[in-house]
Amino acid sequence: METIYLHYPDNHKEDQTEKVMALGFFDGVHRGHQTVIQKARQIATEKGLKLAVMTFDPHPSVVLSKVRKKVKYLTPLEEKQEKMAALGVDLLYVVRFTTAFSDLTPAEFVEKYLVDLAVKHVVAGFDYSYGKKGAGRMKDLPSYANGRFDVTVVDKEEALHAKISSTTIRGYIEAGQLDEANELLGYPYTTKGTVIHGDKRGRTIGFPTANILVDEGYLIPKLGVYAVKFRVNGETYLGMASIGFNITFKEDQALSIEVYILDFKQEIYGEDAEIEWYHFFRPELKFNGVEGLIAQLKQDEADTRKYFADK
Repeated sequence: METIYLHYPDNHKEDQTEKVMALGFFDGVHRGHQTVIQKARQIATEKGLKLAVMTFDPHPSVVLSKVRKKVKYLTPLEEKQEKMAALGVDLLYVVRFTTAFSDLTPAEFVEKYLVDLAVKHVVAGFDYSYGKKGAGRMKDLPSYANGRFDVTVVDKEEALHAKISSTTIRGYIEAGQLDEANELLGYPYTTKGTVIHGDKRGRTIGFPTANILVDEGYLIPKLGVYAVKFRVNGETYLGMASIGFNITFKEDQALSIEVYILDFKQEIYGEDAEIEWYHFFRPELKFNGVEGLIAQLKQDEADTRKYFADK
């Protein structure tokens, strides 16, 4: 897959490879997004054209919000690229979302980012909007196309009695409802990062953990203890993860993400790692002594083993 970065007002008329273009922000590349891309892929295959996807960076709310805003993503751009490649996308267009770009009228967007890119068929969800303040709607796109490209609108996709959306998934993750989030995503929510040194207190109580510095940009689940899968050096292990502040030992510590990897004894400092989040067990608790903490960790380990044994 080739990734092409566009920054208004750069001229890109030299890109005249005819293509089918799927439009969307695609944070999470969830089941609804996958349906849009799969439909675009089907059309591209039938017409013998390249499959292209257009997304934006950063999230429009970062630019359009009147207050300073930092967005946490389900799939930061690098991971979004990986998922697009896995879906068979040939060309990924990443448009830099700026104030100038946001001021384009719907007609200008169509001319500069669809017609000038030799798009022959556009596929997007029913609620996709484009142009200044989202004034352009999918029902209007055939008029703007004026016979120069075809348009396919993908209907709303539902699960768990609601529309599948990045906003809904984000809410589930922030609430610790990873089972529901994963149902809508179509895969386990995953964060990536690096194994770093911690205070090494876990090894003194029989529960050595891998401390993970999660890459900036990922949405972090609610504080607490989770059943997870941990991937490092090409291998996947079962584990239980804790997100919290180690409040049993002292207050005012920085947030840490630690994984007790079941049946694992390797040294992996500095390695890239991935955490797949599956199920929330309990909130972070403060214990009066180490004995209470150890007893709870033993229960957490038993719960983790049972959770995966039952899946």
